[in-house]
Amino acid sequence: MNADYDVIVIGGAFAGASTALMLKRQRPQTRILIVERATVFDRKVGESTSEVGACFMTRFLRITHHLDRHHLPKQGLRMWFNDDQNECPTMCSEVGSYYQSRLPTYQLDRAVLDAHLLDLAVKAGCELRRPAKVTEWVQETPQKNILTYEHEGVTQTATSRWIVDASGKAAMIARKLGHWRRLESHPTNAVWARFEGVADLDSYQLAEKYPAWANATRCGRNPATNHLTGRGWWCWIIPLKDGAVSLGLTYDRRLFSLPEGADLGARLKAHVMQHPIGKLMFEHATPIAGDTRAYGHLPYYSEKIADDGWSCVGDAAGFMDPLYSQGLDYAGHTVCASLRLITKALDGMDVTGDAAKLSADFNESYMRWQESLYLNKYHYLGDAELMRVAFLLDLGFYFVGPVRLVHDFLDEEMSLLPYAGKVGGVVAKIMSLYNRRLSHIAERRWAAGQYGRKNTGMRWLLKRGFAPDATIRRTIYDGLKAWLMVELHALTLPRLTEPVAKPAPGASLI
Repeated sequence: MNADYDVIVIGGAFAGASTALMLKRQRPQTRILIVERATVFDRKVGESTSEVGACFMTRFLRITHHLDRHHLPKQGLRMWFNDDQNECPTMCSEVGSYYQSRLPTYQLDRAVLDAHLLDLAVKAGCELRRPAKVTEWVQETPQKNILTYEHEGVTQTATSRWIVDASGKAAMIARKLGHWRRLESHPTNAVWARFEGVADLDSYQLAEKYPAWANATRCGRNPATNHLTGRGWWCWIIPLKDGAVSLGLTYDRRLFSLPEGADLGARLKAHVMQHPIGKLMFEHATPIAGDTRAYGHLPYYSEKIADDGWSCVGDAAGFMDPLYSQGLDYAGHTVCASLRLITKALDGMDVTGDAAKLSADFNESYMRWQESLYLNKYHYLGDAELMRVAFLLDLGFYFVGPVRLVHDFLDEEMSLLPYAGKVGGVVAKIMSLYNRRLSHIAERRWAAGQYGRKNTGMRWLLKRGFAPDATIRRTIYDGLKAWLMVELHALTLPRLTEPVAKPAPGASLI
C-alpha cells in the first residue's frame, strides 16, 4: 500500500511516545507520525511506579539517567491505620519496610517524563503534529487507516498501515468501535491535588519530638508512597522532585462520601486532617492553585484491544485502580505486545490470530487481576490486621510472578499479560480466595464492632524486604500464617444474618 506512514500514533504521552520510540529503535526504516492534542503535558495521577513499570523504563526504554536526574527514588509502600479514639501519630499502626527497597522504583513527575519520552521519539526520527486534534478515523481496509486531524487551523489527512491508540482515558478506538466498558463491580472515585508546605516525616523536628518512632525504621519514611487508610477509602501521599507533594483520595462510593464543600482541594485537606499522620503532614500545607483533579468512576476496559491494522496501549486499553501503582505495568505490557504485532504486520505477516489472542489475554488478565486484588478490597482497607495479610500475600505473589519474570526474561515477558494463561489462573484463584475471605471477615468484624481492632500500637515492619528470588517464599509463608490467625479469630465472631448496612452511594464528582 502506498501510505503516508507505516504507523500513526494517537497520543504522545508515556504509552504513545514509548511505542513510537521503541519501534523506531528496533526498526529504523519505519515511517511514524505522532499526533498529540496537548500543547504541553499536564501532571497526571500516576506519579508512583511499581517494580514492573520501573523495569520497563530502566531496562527496556533505558532512561535510567533521566529518572535519576529528574525524579525521586521511591522507598516502597507504607500504610498507616488509625481508629476514632487515637490522635497521636506515633500510635497509628504501620505496615511497611524496615530497610530500603531492593529494586528501583520512582516517584514521577509525569509531565516531565512524558515530555522527555516524546522528545526522544522525535529525535529518533518520528514526525510530530502538535497541538493536533483527531476528528475522524476510518479503517478502509486492514491495510489502510485514514486519520483526519486539525493542526494549526488546517484540516489534514494521513494514511497508514497501522494505528496505535494511546489517547489515554479518551480511548478513542474502543469507544468508536463499541468495545469500551465501565467496570461496575468496582465503583471508585478519585480526587487529588498537589500541596506545598507539607511536613517531612523524616525531619529533625519530628525526630526530636518522637525519637523512638523516628528510629523504628532503618530507611526514610518520606520517600515511600505513604497510604492513609480507612473503611472504604485510602489516601496516597507522594513527594515530587520540585518539592510539591501529591495527595490523593480514592474511595468506594458505596462505603464512603467525601466531606461536603465548594472547593475540592479544601474538602480533600479536611478529610486527610482527620488522620493523625495526615494532620502531622498537612496541617500547614496549602493546595497549589488550579492543580486539583477528580474522576467520577475510575475502572474501565476495552473488550478488544487489537485487530489487524490497529492496537490500544496504556490507559486506552483500560485502567483499574491506583492502590498498588501498577498503571505503568499495564502500559509497558501493552506497548511491548503492540510492538510485536506491528513489526510482524509491517513485515507482511498475518497478525489476525495474534491480535485476537492479545485481546483475549488482556481481558483474562484484567478480570483476574481485578478479582484477585481489588474486588471488595475497600471493605477491609481500613483494618490493619487484615491489610497486613493482603500486603504480604499481594506483594509476595506479585514478586514471585510478574516481577521475577520480567526481570529474568524481559523481552519475552513484557509482551505478555500478567496472570493470563493456566499458571496465572491457578495463582489468581488463590489470590481471589484470600481476598474474598478478608472482605467477608471485615464485614463480620464491622457488624461485631471489632473492625480495626489492631489499628493502633502495632508496627509491622518487614525486615526481609521484597526481592524476586527464593527469599520471597518466606514472605508468602508469613502472609499465609497471618491469614490463618485472622481466620481463627473469625471463629469467635457472630455470623452475619443480613448484609451490613452501608451509607448511601456518594454522588459522582464529575
